[in-house]
Amino acid sequence: MTETISFGLLCFTSFFTLINPLGTMPVFMTMTKDLSDVERNRTAKKASIISLFTIIAFALSGQLLFNFFGISVNSFRIVGGVIFFIMGMDMLQARLGQVKIKDSEVKSYVNDISVTPLAIPMICGPGAITNSIVLMEDANSLQKKAILFCSIVLIMLITYLVLYSSSKIMKILGQTGINVMMRLMGLIVMVIAVEFFFSGLKPIILDILKEVKIVQN
Repeated sequence: MTETISFGLLCFTSFFTLINPLGTMPVFMTMTKDLSDVERNRTAKKASIISLFTIIAFALSGQLLFNFFGISVNSFRIVGGVIFFIMGMDMLQARLGQVKIKDSEVKSYVNDISVTPLAIPMICGPGAITNSIVLMEDANSLQKKAILFCSIVLIMLITYLVLYSSSKIMKILGQTGINVMMRLMGLIVMVIAVEFFFSGLKPIILDILKEVKIVQN
């Protein structure tokens, strides 16, 4: 029971900090400043739904990707740990990730902004995708799998509500409040990154030591 609760907390906190709806909110407001409230709501809803299905698709197809490319889950954990650590460093300095939107793209609505760049890669970025694949591998029971998918749905619902209420939240928190929240979430992401990195590195090192011992014998 304790293990299940711990897994549920890991799912929720990792997805919330990696998707970082509060960090996405200022960019969302900039991108939708010329839209009406109805259009802004529709954009937030569509972006959240697309992100939801994208993350679930990667979670379900992760094992197929591993088998097709011959990738081990431990190697993926190490790479995921590095990605999370870099993202955490950016968040700790209260700035958005490396994916930035050009001014011309912000003002242009020729392409559907709810799909890209809002849903992908801003909400559903490499960190969230990697997290879904790794956690799906760790979900070794139907109960854990259900908790994982419920966490994804809950986080996407929170993301939608944050984007929908973005103007009110910005007034309450202010830019300073948002920066403080981003720093706190960045710290959590970096802790998760270290856990992922060493949980993937340890089995690989043990396998190397076993092979060395076999050769010596």
